Amino acid sequence: MTKTIKVALAGAGAFGIKHLDGIRNIDGVEVVSLVGRELEKTRAVAQQYGIAHVTTDLAQSLAMQEVDAVILCTPTQMHAAQSMACLNAGKHVQVEIPMSDTLQGARDLVALAKRSGRVAMCGHTRRFNPSHQYVHQAIAAGRFAIQQMDVQTYFFRRTNMNALGQPRSWTDHLLWHHAAHTLDLFAYQCASPIVKASAMQGPIHPALGIAMDMSIQAKTASGVICTLSLSFNNDGPLGTVFRYIGDTATYIARYDDLYSGKEEKIDVSTVAVSMNGIELQDREFFAAIREGREPNSSVAAVLPCYQVMHELEQQMA
Repeated sequence: MTKTIKVALAGAGAFGIKHLDGIRNIDGVEVVSLVGRELEKTRAVAQQYGIAHVTTDLAQSLAMQEVDAVILCTPTQMHAAQSMACLNAGKHVQVEIPMSDTLQGARDLVALAKRSGRVAMCGHTRRFNPSHQYVHQAIAAGRFAIQQMDVQTYFFRRTNMNALGQPRSWTDHLLWHHAAHTLDLFAYQCASPIVKASAMQGPIHPALGIAMDMSIQAKTASGVICTLSLSFNNDGPLGTVFRYIGDTATYIARYDDLYSGKEEKIDVSTVAVSMNGIELQDREFFAAIREGREPNSSVAAVLPCYQVMHELEQQMA
């Protein structure tokens, strides 16, 4: 495909805007339709980014013949069904993490993607952050081997608020969203499947109906271990910190930035064409469409971590 890839983006909230900012830097791609829950707010975002078509109904965007691909930044509970609707409409699709909040939904999506012949990708952004790519390249070159990953995912979300501090229409989840990032990255960086995992969760929030604190341990077939602590109760520095403890070094990754174990910043500017993980994720999606290939973090490639999450959910139940 050499023509401009025309995209519909669903979800005009915090992460939708991150994708719109990233796409601005990618040649040969145009967002032609924006889908949002509230029409006037969606129109305001569309005007800011020069997007002509605005709707509150994804089906309208899928009916547009010129739309080649869809990026879904919608509530988690909609991801699997909306992704399948995109594929059934003949569109390539990238869905934000997680692709489903059930194992069966993930399996159904992977099966349909295989039959469709379209690119189907899930936004497991940690595979694309320059910090984690730097570590991945060091492993591939034989300069570094992980012995343990220690990960902390901490937010303060006792109400439904998004990354911009705006009210959400849905409830986030420590296991099916935030743990998915780490479990997939852990197996990906180790190039070895997770063969053992256990989890404990704290009390269920009386209004949100979710566990606000969680602890997960995992081990790969190669013997590497991971310890993951997650909380929505943390009233302090927010976000996720990955500590790679290895045979030749210790690395600390904070989203796109990387530091040594002694907090010395490491230059990762030459790792990829951008220092923005979301933009790099989108670049991979569009490159896979143009080249007719499976993308890194295809729905099939990330499916194993959904099997692990399902097993952990069963344990905690």
